[in-house]
Amino acid sequence: MGRLFSASIACAAGMTLLAQRASAQPPHAPRPISALRELNSSVETLVRRVSPSVVEVVVTGYGSRGGTDGESSSEIMRQVTVASGAIVDPDGYIVTNAHVVANAVRLQVVLSAASADDTPSRSLGGATRTFEARIVGLVKDIDLAVLKIDAANLSALTIGDYDTVRKGDIVFALGSPGGLRDSVSMGVVSTAARQLDPDSPLVYIQTDAAINPGNSGGPLVNVEGELVGINTFILSHSGGNQGLGFAIPSAVVAAAYPQLRKYGHLRRDDIGVTVQAVTPVLASGLGLPQDWGVVVADLLEGGPAERAGVRVQDIITTVDRKLTTSVPLLSMQLSTHRDPDRVVLGLLRGAEQLFVDVDVVHVSTDLTRLGDMLHVELKPVDTLGILAVEIDDVVGVLLPWIRIPSGVIVAARVEHWRGPTLSIAAGDVIHAINGKTLSTVDELVSTLRELEVRRPVVLQVERDGKLTFIAFELD
Repeated sequence: MGRLFSASIACAAGMTLLAQRASAQPPHAPRPISALRELNSSVETLVRRVSPSVVEVVVTGYGSRGGTDGESSSEIMRQVTVASGAIVDPDGYIVTNAHVVANAVRLQVVLSAASADDTPSRSLGGATRTFEARIVGLVKDIDLAVLKIDAANLSALTIGDYDTVRKGDIVFALGSPGGLRDSVSMGVVSTAARQLDPDSPLVYIQTDAAINPGNSGGPLVNVEGELVGINTFILSHSGGNQGLGFAIPSAVVAAAYPQLRKYGHLRRDDIGVTVQAVTPVLASGLGLPQDWGVVVADLLEGGPAERAGVRVQDIITTVDRKLTTSVPLLSMQLSTHRDPDRVVLGLLRGAEQLFVDVDVVHVSTDLTRLGDMLHVELKPVDTLGILAVEIDDVVGVLLPWIRIPSGVIVAARVEHWRGPTLSIAAGDVIHAINGKTLSTVDELVSTLRELEVRRPVVLQVERDGKLTFIAFELD
């Protein structure tokens, strides 16, 4: 009974103390904001800020109708696919995947109308603007393309610093998965540098943010709203998201975009080395100081690396003081190095650590080099905004991949051209116009000149060994 009485007194005293503390609080003290509410608000603000920079890319082309029961079909039909893109310049320049637009006959870009309100009613029936787009530059081996629309003062994404991307970083994938415009998913960086093919120099950001067909070409952004990758493909048994999404790193985008915008092609940087991966067997047989990394297997005689003092069997440990551990990572570091004319290599030679400055040789893949090689004049086709050269016996030998050895090859696009919106890129071969076979640039120019304004024009174009039609009207 005495213990019960003492407990009752203690309980009453505790209640009195709590009441006194409660009465000491201001009558309208704000309730603490939970961490989850802060996270929700931050994500909502970020998505609202980034979304106007994300576009839907509508691609019209032609392809074969799928057969049934494993049978192929030779029937060609019109096809419309939907993908995504990221605005990287307010004047209407957009980055997407090369595979998205490679066989396009017509390209359209859909922008969401700017709004400060993101209510459910807006998301169900949001206003959009649609623009005709043209390919400014495209490079297949890194799967990047730059598009241009005639628009200005657009909301553009900042290209983020890939060196700051870390495993576990929160990221957001935006785009039009399955054609569902203005979608966003959230996840983390599974790894910042994933090599999927040991024989390929490509490195990707792997993420578990939900990526599905239609997200291709859209941005992967960090918590600062910066573009850290271009969503490119998924690994999936079902065709849908399984948490294995891959994005082209922003370092590749930052290096490729200016060149694609200005020239329509990439300039390759070379230092005159052949490298391969170090294996335990290779290290043991050659007596190398470590059994992993990248070893110099060959040097171009008189090339930049040899002149700088690099030797066969040197292990390359760093590029511009940044650790390199694999052939793909080294390839990406060399293609995205900061100084355009030199690179600093860290070398391990036995027990000695060396640093050497190596000059960079710029190797152009531009078809305009044909003019220098063959001493022929690249002729302008003002109506199409291109420089072109006809395919004769000499040019045909240098370009054995051309399916039909005649016609006019597009050497380059004219910068700041404002003619009709055409999906023509450097390397395309124009074989015919309105059914008339072409053999010279002069024939193309004269045929275009004879056509009336608003007359339909159909070009038969070969691209990557495939024939397609590009249709437009003369302004």
